[in-house]
Amino acid sequence: MCLLPGASRLAATAVCEILEAANGLLGQAHYRVRLATLSELPAETHWDQFWLVAPARPLSDSAGLAALPARLQALALRKTVIGGLEGGVLWLAAAGLLGGRRACCADWQQAPLQQQHPDVVWSQGLWDIDASPGLAVLATCARPLAVPDLVLALLARSHGQPLARRLAARLGLSVLRGRDERLLEQEAGHALMPPRLAEALALMQANLAEPLPTDEVARLVGLSRRQLERLFRQHLQALPSRHYLELRLQRSRELLQRTGQSVLQVALACGFTSGPHFSNAYKAAFGCTPREERARELAGLRGQQGGAEAAPLARHTG
Repeated sequence: MCLLPGASRLAATAVCEILEAANGLLGQAHYRVRLATLSELPAETHWDQFWLVAPARPLSDSAGLAALPARLQALALRKTVIGGLEGGVLWLAAAGLLGGRRACCADWQQAPLQQQHPDVVWSQGLWDIDASPGLAVLATCARPLAVPDLVLALLARSHGQPLARRLAARLGLSVLRGRDERLLEQEAGHALMPPRLAEALALMQANLAEPLPTDEVARLVGLSRRQLERLFRQHLQALPSRHYLELRLQRSRELLQRTGQSVLQVALACGFTSGPHFSNAYKAAFGCTPREERARELAGLRGQQGGAEAAPLARHTG
């Protein structure tokens, strides 16, 4: 695994934890996870999987990263499974690995990437695994919180669905989300959505940690505040500010249920600078406080683990 400067550790931690848990259920250290430097990539001949975690922003011109596309190409020639997480998909595209193949990215990245790389089949799904015959397997996902679903899908390919379901239960995940879940969401709720409303929603999704004022969202999509509010009322039956709050609360619930981040870290990641405000808003939306949500998830996880034979987890190095 390679974690580029400025990238979130959330995705990298998820990969490590799931592969470690897989070792426990498989009864052997089938996966050894280590953090690699860029210079080690072509020299390492034993990579079964390689995960690149990069910042979700335009590619850096740093001289230290200039060799990365060539190193990814070398890994692809060895038929290594390559995962591009968050901004990692940008580097896969820059290396020429995505031409004629499927990949997915964040909503707000899709329009510029489609323009820059029209030969890529940009998936509308939550995650995607392109296993074209004779080529390296490429794994990408649309959201950081979809990383567990993607890794579990890869493990299901190698070890079967029963193992993936057992892993999901052990990790406290209530369901395995399929590749097309995001597409189904869009078809169900936003099939006829006006483009500027879709742009506004993409802006909100991309700025959950530092919410944009409604006036700024309207300006960025080329509408007046009143026009934007009219679109939201017509299609989503809510004001922009209310819908934005709901998006942030939904993300906070995902983080509480699917990561080990503290309640304070979750609050900050979802744009809440006041603990009491976060707690009150969360309870109004879901009927319990964030701490009660976390306690319930932990209790459920302990119950699931208690019903199965305990297995030691292999520790990753690096």
